[in-house]
Amino acid sequence: MIDAGAYLRRIGLDDDLGPPSVEGLFAIHRAHVERVPYETIEIQLRRPTTVDPHEAYERIMRGGRGGYCYHLNGSFSLLLGALGYDVTWHKGGVQPGTEPQPVGATGNHLALTVSGLPAAGNPAGGWMVDAGLGNGIHEPLPLVPGRYHQGALGYALGPSAKEPGGWRFDQDPRLSWKGMDFRPGVATATDFADRHEWLSTDPQSPFVRSLVVQRRDATGIDSLVDRELQRVPDGDTRVLDRVEWAEVLHDVFGIELGADEADALWARVQYSR
Repeated sequence: MIDAGAYLRRIGLDDDLGPPSVEGLFAIHRAHVERVPYETIEIQLRRPTTVDPHEAYERIMRGGRGGYCYHLNGSFSLLLGALGYDVTWHKGGVQPGTEPQPVGATGNHLALTVSGLPAAGNPAGGWMVDAGLGNGIHEPLPLVPGRYHQGALGYALGPSAKEPGGWRFDQDPRLSWKGMDFRPGVATATDFADRHEWLSTDPQSPFVRSLVVQRRDATGIDSLVDRELQRVPDGDTRVLDRVEWAEVLHDVFGIELGADEADALWARVQYSR
């Protein structure tokens, strides 16, 4: 069990949102991506994690920490479920910028949908929700084919050509990855365990090679890769010194690290540029 009220307070919301609603789902989604960072700190510090959503929940609830897709969407699904939302896990696959074609549901992403919330333009009531894409969506998208804009960023959603019956999400073309496909069936933690092991331990994994920290808000994304801070889509980029780097982790991303953790992390990133 989780403490849903404490979780809502952790993301800056009142702990009594009422029964499930479209308005409530949007508020929870915005608050989560704004206040729970996408980050690979545990991987950089060589501290193994699992895809157990309860483990991720415990980490999120202390010290301003987050995680990457399995952790963020896993914990997010616990919150939504505890609040009465009908949320489903799906096996997904993010297409990196280096891949010319969609990769299908490789398991490198845990995708989520919420059902049973009809709205104008979405009578079936299904929604794509995702707190684990880092530089992804700020608000839920209706499971209705079309093009969508959130702030200055644009997306598309439609049937997947790689996963029959599934969905394809196309990312804003200015960002580092191209899109994500997910299957229609229900996924479990077992579907992601092998890929999580590779992403968190293999020397070729981008998360092993670099620190990545991201936070989405209504107008764009703050992204820190090792020492390089970028604001997307503004394009403002700067390389940080030790003091600036610590301040950004705390002030921009809300991450609280102990002195030893910060020193160990800085030792890994300081020669990146």
